[in-house]
Amino acid sequence: MKNIVVIGAGTMGNGIAHTFAQSGFNVNLVDVSQDALDKGLKTITTNLDRIIAKGNLTEEQKAETLGNITTFTALQDAVGNADLIVEAATENQDLKLKIFGQMDEFAPENCILATNTSSISITKIAAATKRPDKVIGMHFMNPVPIMKLVEIIKGYSTSKETFDVIYEMSKALGKVPVEVNDYPGFVANRILMPMINESIETLYNGVAGVEEIDTVMKLGMAHPMGPLQLADFIGLDVCLAILNVMYDGFKNPKYAPNPLLVNMVMAGKLGVKSGEGFYDYSESKKAEKVAKMFSK
Repeated sequence: MKNIVVIGAGTMGNGIAHTFAQSGFNVNLVDVSQDALDKGLKTITTNLDRIIAKGNLTEEQKAETLGNITTFTALQDAVGNADLIVEAATENQDLKLKIFGQMDEFAPENCILATNTSSISITKIAAATKRPDKVIGMHFMNPVPIMKLVEIIKGYSTSKETFDVIYEMSKALGKVPVEVNDYPGFVANRILMPMINESIETLYNGVAGVEEIDTVMKLGMAHPMGPLQLADFIGLDVCLAILNVMYDGFKNPKYAPNPLLVNMVMAGKLGVKSGEGFYDYSESKKAEKVAKMFSK
């Protein structure tokens, strides 16, 4: 397992590519947009410079890491000798099913196909291929180069051999893999998203303001980041997509997204990525200023 393909050069994709490349794997990074690839490589370079500044990496190791990454805009050109493909595209079921059909068509027979989905059924994704035994979930946490956890999600047909290979590979990346079964939201988001949704509900009902809610959770529950700040960091569109998957999967009203979240996404207020969510990021990427809509 030496040749890795990562599909998607966005936040998660470039982080996954960075992590594999820094661990000595050959990485082909794929995106339909050359601009996205250039931006992804720029982000990886910036993050490597941060690691160097902390004394945890040398300039030579940075050069080796970047040298391990090759970019492609056509999937079929990137996967010819792949041992593992990790899909990290947008959290959209139809898109992922389409990509997995293409991965299955172009990848070598023994190649393992993994998805970084945070909520969509691995079993359903695997059904879009002719190799469901070789399909698995690798749910990395953001920021990928720093966060240790990887949820390893087995689909209904995922083989023990596939699971064991990915479990051990995750440890080789310096991660802590956790075995999870295939149910909506898995573990991380099944617990996290209802908390975020309830925090939005608390704001929506006027119980407390944005900063007050986040302060209670940071100081009272020892969370490093308040739930509304975290929602902005994840992306409110991503939070909404995950809640919708869980609501559709369980048909339980406790997973129904709050109307405020729905409206904010429709209005394009997606958090850090759009410059405004529960906080205003026009002057800083840190959650230092509450968005005008929620300010007193």
